[in-house]
Amino acid sequence: QHLPPDIRVLAARVVPEDFHARYAAHTKTYLYRIHNSPIDSPFDEKYYTRVPRRLDTAKMNTAARRFVGKHDFLALCAAGSSAAAHGDTVRTITACGVERKGDEVEITVTADGYLYNMVRILTGTLLEVGLGERRPDDMEAILASHSRASAGFTAPAQGLFLWDVTY
Repeated sequence: QHLPPDIRVLAARVVPEDFHARYAAHTKTYLYRIHNSPIDSPFDEKYYTRVPRRLDTAKMNTAARRFVGKHDFLALCAAGSSAAAHGDTVRTITACGVERKGDEVEITVTADGYLYNMVRILTGTLLEVGLGERRPDDMEAILASHSRASAGFTAPAQGLFLWDVTY
């Protein structure tokens, strides 16, 4: 009863005193929702980013799979990040995919950790692939460049959800 209306607790359990919700996580999965239509939905427009031009989700999915594995993701990190300053930019993505459900496109990314704006930059890069502005084969060169300038735009925060945390 004391939580905001958009948060619900479905289960709770006792954890050790030294438990830290952020640092004890083995993996986190983010979901990015895109409404791929020239017309907004008045019912859930707050919960997605709209892209009016038709996206090629097959090419996006091919590109997404190129991010799976242990890589230095400096190119997908916002400039000025403290992790980048310390050279701590290696992460492991265990799953990354794109799925179309009618006019809805969902990008899911599961990793052992994330850099600042990493999912939003990854999403912007995949959107550029879907719009024909990049090729799926470009992903390796983007990662190898270690340069934020070589990756796509930073997608808006609207549409990004922390979907799952595994401890």
